[in-house]
This record gives sequence, C-alpha cells and structure tokens, in this order.
Amino acid sequence: MTTTLNRPVPAPGALAPGPNFDPIPFRRLLRVEWGKATDTRAARWLLALVGMSTVALMLAPMLAPKSIDQTYTSYLGFAALATTYLLPVVSILTLTSEWNQRTALTTFTQESRRMRVTGAKITVSVLLGGVAALFGALVTAAGVGVVAGSGRAVEADLNEGVIIGFVLVVLVNVFIGVALGALLHNSASAIVASFALPTTFVMLGRASKPIAEWLDVSTIFNKWLLNGEWSGHTPQILVGIMLWVAIPLTIGLVRTVRREIK
Repeated sequence: MTTTLNRPVPAPGALAPGPNFDPIPFRRLLRVEWGKATDTRAARWLLALVGMSTVALMLAPMLAPKSIDQTYTSYLGFAALATTYLLPVVSILTLTSEWNQRTALTTFTQESRRMRVTGAKITVSVLLGGVAALFGALVTAAGVGVVAGSGRAVEADLNEGVIIGFVLVVLVNVFIGVALGALLHNSASAIVASFALPTTFVMLGRASKPIAEWLDVSTIFNKWLLNGEWSGHTPQILVGIMLWVAIPLTIGLVRTVRREIK
C-alpha cells in the first residue's frame, strides 16, 4: 500500500520541505527579519545615523534663514533628504543578508517558500520607512516650533499633497533600496549602485532635459513628488516608479526565487 503525502510544491529553485513540513507563521518571519534589520551592529549604526542626520540637517534652515526659504515645506524637505539618504542602505542590507552572510541554505531550508521570506523583508523595510517618515515629521515640527518660538516667521504652507508626497518619497526611496538588494544579492554592489546611479542621471540630466524629466530621481521624486506637484508631472512620476522600483524589483524577485544555493 502506498501513502501519498499532500505537501506544498516548492517554488523553482527552492529547497523541498522535509517530511514534517510545518508552515512558519508570517508574524514569526516578520519578527526574525525585524531583528536582522535592527539588531545588528551595522543596522543600529545606520539607523542612528539616519536619526542624527535628520536632526543635523534640520539645523540648516534654522541657522540660515536668509538663504533658505522659511516655510514648513522647506523644512520638511530637509527631513526627507536626511531620511532618504541612508535608509535605503538598511533596506539593501535586509534584502541581501542571506546571500552575503551565506545563511541562505539555512533560511530556505527552514522556510522553502522564498517569497514569504522576501515578503517579510519587504514588509520590515516598509515599516522602517513609516517610522522614519514619522520621525522626520516630528523633527520638522520641533524645528519649526523652535524657530517660531524665537520670533521668526515660518510660512505655514503645508497641504495634503505635500504631506502625502513626503511619505511617498520616503517609501519610494526605501523601495529603490529593496529593488536593488533583491536584484543584485550583494550588499556592496547594491549600495554603490544606490548612490552611483542617481548621481549619474543627475549629471546626465544637466545635459539632457528628457533625462532630467524622466530618469533623474532628484527631479522626479525629491522635487515633484516631495512637493506634491502631481499636476503636469504625473506621467514622469509613474514612469520613474516603474523604472526605479517596479521593473528591478520584479526581476529581483524572480532571481531570488530561481537562484541556486551553492
């Protein structure tokens, strides 16, 4: 007599589950990935630097009122700059940890469904992005409050579009880090790419208006999206999200599922 066991079929490239396969709850995966993203020495330093740089950059508009616009939007832009500069590196380290530390065999033996593990990593990155956006907003409010308390006028020009744009800019930059990490599977290469590629397109954009309007993240995201300027720029913003996030992330997810573990 032959007994057939009903087991989930592993994804291509994934390790087959053992005979006593027991699905790991997603909340446990989240807890593990949250620990990897926040409990390592490198991650703690990076998160601390994100916080310190946010506070430090907020001093720029406070100490240079004649050269920097004294508006709430301007202050919020400095918070966005600090948050989006280093936070994507945390996302990169989160997505590449298994491949860099050679723990992929252990991780994907315990949970053969690689998309669930990757989904937990992406969720943790989004949560960190949300926390960073909230922290940036609080630092901005504190900076404006200090300046207003000193008797200097700060224009209250915030609106719904700017607030949404600020949150989206933080999350889009986080997703760029996620996409590069999933695509390259190597921390050093992905980190270099996260700084080199935007800088390259900024330089190219100075010589070519189409590149500046369709590929330069400093214009598409850090200017139009951050300031809530959707009118007239919606196609460029959507194309930018597709080219910088959707396409590399899709290719990266396919590679993560199919890559052989050696």
